[in-house]
Amino acid sequence: MSKFTALSDELHDYIVGHGSRQDEVLRRIQEETAAMGEISVMQIAPDQGAFITMLCRLLGAREAIELGTFTGYSAICIARGLQPGGRLIACELSEEYAKIAARNFEAAGVADRIEVRIGPAAETLRDLPERELFDFGFIDADKTGYPDYYEQVLSRTRPGGLIMVDNVLAAGQVVSGGEDFDEFTRDSVGAIRRINELITADERVDTVMLGIADGVMLARKR
Repeated sequence: MSKFTALSDELHDYIVGHGSRQDEVLRRIQEETAAMGEISVMQIAPDQGAFITMLCRLLGAREAIELGTFTGYSAICIARGLQPGGRLIACELSEEYAKIAARNFEAAGVADRIEVRIGPAAETLRDLPERELFDFGFIDADKTGYPDYYEQVLSRTRPGGLIMVDNVLAAGQVVSGGEDFDEFTRDSVGAIRRINELITADERVDTVMLGIADGVMLARKR
């Protein structure tokens, strides 16, 4: 038997309003990113950001990595959840977005906790030592790279550490037939379906999928 409450726009607004606390910096970033047009869909939602900060605090996270920083909203949420002296490696492909994010880190007062690395996420990951270091990993880069990113991050996450994978519902397209998908969408949705199946069957982790924003998958390394 399924048990869930269907969300109307009004009910969703109620949840966000009561489940996230945006300060002026995060509110400004959200507004400025929204003004960028359709590309703004890459930014996480406010309730998702609050959830990330809470998870990092509950984990007592000190070392974190993020794949796909965009304008910096999610990185700020991670950094604010880290323990004193904590560090976040923020991976961003675009130099332009990385510059915007860096300005936002300064405004949020977390620049000293974040190291921005510009370039393809796969290359950045492979340049990192293969040791179990990270307490928290957030995967939100190009979707076709998700299966590889997951393996690379998992091998560098400590036992008991947590990985969050974003957009695992693909705007609902994970359960669509896909007959009308263009090639880009077909490849992206296919990769998301693969990572969902991979993590669900992965005995190396405990896992749960949640319907926050566009869906997140949590994988706790055993």
